[in-house]
Amino acid sequence: MASGASGRLDDLVRSLAAGEAPSLPPIERWNPPDCGEIDIRIDREGVWHHEGRPIRRPALVKLFASVLRHGGEGGGRYELVTPAEKLGIRVEDAPLLAVEMQVAPSPAGEVLVFRTNLDDVVTCDADHPLRFDEQPGGAGPRPYIYVRRGLWARLTRPVYLDLAERARTRTVDGREMIGVASGSSFFAMMPADALEDEAPAQTGEGTR
Repeated sequence: MASGASGRLDDLVRSLAAGEAPSLPPIERWNPPDCGEIDIRIDREGVWHHEGRPIRRPALVKLFASVLRHGGEGGGRYELVTPAEKLGIRVEDAPLLAVEMQVAPSPAGEVLVFRTNLDDVVTCDADHPLRFDEQPGGAGPRPYIYVRRGLWARLTRPVYLDLAERARTRTVDGREMIGVASGSSFFAMMPADALEDEAPAQTGEGTR
């Protein structure tokens, strides 16, 4: 942790407020110095903590999330970027959760639209793909959707169950795959021959 981290949260808020930034500030145009780490952590359930205590102000969490990126100049770390400084934080799994899924019509067919726990609305497509990470011990795939700036949202279990109901089999590169379509894009979950007797909706144990 950088020295004086206990007072950095207020400095961070002031730095953002001074810029009167829009909902998604242009952090790509900012070039602040790297000021190390701040004791902020996002746990597996998407809860933000500062110095071990949950941050209970939703507006403050959304403000921080609007300047969060992954894989910036600091390498593979998550960092908050303001006009004055950039600070690394810890993320236990994904920084966002997908808590709702809707199906909307489009010229390319039905598209999947997700809402995150911080009210981001993301249409699933080639620029915002789904990915399915295999869990240890054969627990099945864990689903995520790409949001922005290197940030992914993990689908909560109810949303994953809704998604799994839309699973279909398609041939991808000569192999039968189970996956879901959104518009003209198809996102493979797993090989069809790996499913055996288990339905897609029963996979992904551990996703809440």
